[in-house]
Order: sequence, then C-alpha cells, then structure tokens
Amino acid sequence: MKLNKSNGKKVCIAMSGGVDSSVAAALLKEQGYECVGVFLKLWSEAEENTRKLGIENKCCSVDSFNDARRIAHQLGFPIYTINVRESFKQMVVDQWLESYREGKTPNPCINCNRLIRFNVMLKRAEQLGCDYLATGHYVKLETGKDGTIKLIAGDDKNKDQSYFLYTMTQERLKKLMFPVGHLTKPVVREIAKKFNLEVHKKPESQEICFISEKTHYSFLQRHLNLKPGPIKNLDGKELGRHDGLPLYTLGQRQGIKIGGPGGPYYVVKLDHKTNTLYVSNNANDPLIMTTKFAIKDPTWISGKRPGANENYGIKIRHQASIIPATIDENNIVTLKEPARAVMTGQSAVFYQDKQVLGGGVISKIDIS
Repeated sequence: MKLNKSNGKKVCIAMSGGVDSSVAAALLKEQGYECVGVFLKLWSEAEENTRKLGIENKCCSVDSFNDARRIAHQLGFPIYTINVRESFKQMVVDQWLESYREGKTPNPCINCNRLIRFNVMLKRAEQLGCDYLATGHYVKLETGKDGTIKLIAGDDKNKDQSYFLYTMTQERLKKLMFPVGHLTKPVVREIAKKFNLEVHKKPESQEICFISEKTHYSFLQRHLNLKPGPIKNLDGKELGRHDGLPLYTLGQRQGIKIGGPGGPYYVVKLDHKTNTLYVSNNANDPLIMTTKFAIKDPTWISGKRPGANENYGIKIRHQASIIPATIDENNIVTLKEPARAVMTGQSAVFYQDKQVLGGGVISKIDIS
C-alpha cells in the first residue's frame, strides 16, 4: 500500500524518538496528513529499585521521549504519552521470563506487537479521531484484488521486520501505515538529514528494549532462580559446570566456558530433569538438526488457513533464511531441508515470496 495524498485524513504516529518513526512522521506531514504523535511508556527495571544498576528501557527513556517530543514540535503536531508499564511487565516481560523457566526461547517483540503496541495504540488512535496509525516498521502493505490487505517484507533486507508482525489481522492492517517500508536505512537517514531532524545520526536501539546490556544473560540471572549443574559430552563425561540451563540455547558456542582438547563445543541438549547441559564438538550434530515440528495457535493474516501440504517458505528466527516447508491440518510443519537449533517458544513464520501468511509458536520438535 503506497502512501498517497492525505485527502484530509488524520494519522496517529507511534513516536519512539528514533530516526525511523521520525522520518515516517516527516513524510506523512509533507503529504498533508493531519498528524498527532503517541509515545509508549514501557516498564523498566529502573522503576523497581534497581537505579543503581543504571538500567533503563531505551525505547521509553527520558532521552527518547525528549527526542520524540522535539521532532513532533519541529514538525508541528502534538504528542501524547501512553503509560503501559504494568501491562507490558505482565504480558511481555513476565511471560518471557516464564518461558525461559520452562526451557523455551520466546521472542518478546512479537508478544509486544500483538498485545501492547498494536492494541493500545490503535485504540488511542481511534480515541484521537485518527483514520490510521503509522509506525516506523520496515514492512509494506498491498491490497489484493479481493480487497485483502497483504503484509509484505520491507525492501531493506537487513532491516525487514515482517517476522515480528505475523500476528496482524485484517482489521488491524486496514488501519495501519508503514511509511518507510519501501526505503533502506541509509535512505531513511538521508531523508532525516534533509528534513533537518537531529536524530539522523542516532544509533540503533538494542534488540530487546527492556534489556540494557548487550546480552540477556545478566537480566535472566537477576530475575530467575538459576541452578548450576554439570556440562557433559554425549558419552556422559563431565566437562565442566553450567550457570543455569535458561542461559543456554541449542547450537550455542559462546559462553559455555569449557576448553581443552576436543573443542570447540556446541550445546546440543538441555536436560531439565537432571539439570544437565549436553555438548558436542559437531556444530551440526544430528541432535540439533530438525525437519519436523508442531506449532500451536497459528494465526493467518488473510483470515484463511493455507492449504494443507502446500509448499511455502518458513522462518524460525528473525535473521534466519527462508526454508521451503509444508503444514498439515494438525499444525505439523515439515521442512524440505533440516534446520539447525530449532527450539520451542520460537515463532515459525510462513512466507509466500515476500508476503507474510502468518505463523505460530513452536510447541514440539521432531514429531515422529
């Protein structure tokens, strides 16, 4: 769906203080839309007596809000704050932690988009009398001949965010706009510079907004009751000690902290019953190669389920390659080629060329 002249329409813009949402706002304003901004205030560890750690949620820090407010005022429209601290903590952070306790590897951004961002903001847009909600996501919309709205991967392969939006519905997509989805990141920065937006040089935000460190390990150590245990090879020989199973994922090499002859080692099994971490010196050990798994509660963007056993492409991680696959009536996915390190809790997202069809959360691996 390409952006057209405004025709008197009003747009609510999700402002994060970053360059993507700022350029989205500038483009819409230039096209004559009546604009209003909203800024989400999310949960932060700093609000739970951990200020001494210097921890904050970069997506909704004071600096981020000041940047968003400055851009909105520069472009000439009002901006409002929506406080979703409590619901974000319960629906996103707590669920993410609980999944790790259960030995899963969830993606919090998908839950946030489904339950928080495109729920709360769409409601607020309606309250403000807006016709659309716009964000800085790198995705595109197209309207099919039958009127169905299609979600299409962004043109910038390195920034495409379609994987995180597979839970979108027709009702939501008809009210959404993604002004930068047809652009690359370098072009977005150039446009920001052209509009004299101070954020044109602002660095990228981290992958998980509520984790300020480079990795999530310290966050898990602060919030989970981790139990150390043995690290063994597949012959049962103990090679070292792990710091708690939730800190490890299948296929992981870094952070295992064992050396000596026979390495490097890769995680190939997490045995929660015995609290044992198993490793192998084979990066593609058969234990971590998967061709069949089940997904639960799948959602389909068109509202219609793809035909059973038809061929599609599937991603099991945001940056993963698309693998040809089929899905049957029991939600069993069969891959045409083995995938490495598939884990429960991950989202499997279906594509047809660049169109996102939908997906679901992986619930069981290696179905026989």
